[in-house]
Amino acid sequence: MFKRHLWLNFESMTEIIIPKELLPVDGRFGCGPSRLRPEQIQALKTSGFELLGTSHRQSPIKNLVTELQEGLLNLFHSPHGYEIVLGNGGSTAFWDVAAYSLIEGETQALVHGEFGAKFAKALSAPFLSKPQILESEVGSRRDLTARAGVKNYVYPQNETSTGVQIPVTRVKADEDALFFTDATSAAGGIAFDPLETDVYYFAPQKNFSSDGGIWLALVSPQAIARAEKIAASDQYIPEFLSFMTALENSRLNQTLNTPAIATLFLINEQVKWINSNGGLAWADQRTKVMSNYIYDWMASRDFVTPFVTNIEHRSQVVLTMDFKAELDAAELAKTLRANGIVDTEPYRKLGRNQLRIATFVSTEPSDVEKVCTAIDYVVERM
Repeated sequence: MFKRHLWLNFESMTEIIIPKELLPVDGRFGCGPSRLRPEQIQALKTSGFELLGTSHRQSPIKNLVTELQEGLLNLFHSPHGYEIVLGNGGSTAFWDVAAYSLIEGETQALVHGEFGAKFAKALSAPFLSKPQILESEVGSRRDLTARAGVKNYVYPQNETSTGVQIPVTRVKADEDALFFTDATSAAGGIAFDPLETDVYYFAPQKNFSSDGGIWLALVSPQAIARAEKIAASDQYIPEFLSFMTALENSRLNQTLNTPAIATLFLINEQVKWINSNGGLAWADQRTKVMSNYIYDWMASRDFVTPFVTNIEHRSQVVLTMDFKAELDAAELAKTLRANGIVDTEPYRKLGRNQLRIATFVSTEPSDVEKVCTAIDYVVERM
């Protein structure tokens, strides 16, 4: 069970004490790292304990990686010819992997928040063509636009900083164009058609309830062919940023460097849990139920509104909410934290009077209801 007393900040303790019966059982609502299920931790203490501190090039860990790869393929509907590739580092590392190993020709990049902007910046490396950036107002999005000559289309499926979501959809592009989907905060919680993208990459600390330190990607045969072509050229590729090195190691059920074994174990437990409950369709419905509850709650209150005004643009796993000016959202977040409801602060660079709440798949729907009740309780007393 979540230990609230570990999170109390006595220096910022307010006089507003939320009654215990109004509090969620688990007060973690952060957008990454996200809450882990107690069952994952228990499994790590038992069946996972003997794996920690052992070689990732021996069969016990390689079998774990194999199970994870097969589980992810099952979760993503096993598209023909696609493979699960994993490498060291998180999504930030993968942006540079893509720049060195997968991108050629012109690029079109959607930017509707901080993480889309960071990927676009990585693709502005001096040895690449300058990307065409389609930037939108913060809190909204634009769509990919087919254009002759564009060989790479890149975008975040779910922009974690703003709570904007976009469908995974190809446009009528050149035959050799590739589509790159940054799915870090969407993967495992939002349904999609894997045939609508070529590189669906993510880190595991959101819906997959694990820690950082690795990146994973569902990649198409076309993307692999592109990587092989670039690897055969005279372009310099650091080994750590070589997609082909990651692919070759993944086919051996390992990574180039020693991975965090606990991270692999925890994501595998989460994948097994999601698949056993009905797979991606089940997870998608679960996050929709939770996010819809919060959006409906906001619609019935006069002190808070969704930051993302266009309903079609709203995320089902990251909810951003603006509070009226006379309510100090930073003070509200401090009060919630003092009562054990943590990590509701907005993305630091937005600078808005706002809270941000994750409804990743490990979140219990009853806890979502309780966090809304808790906010009501505090706002009435501020």
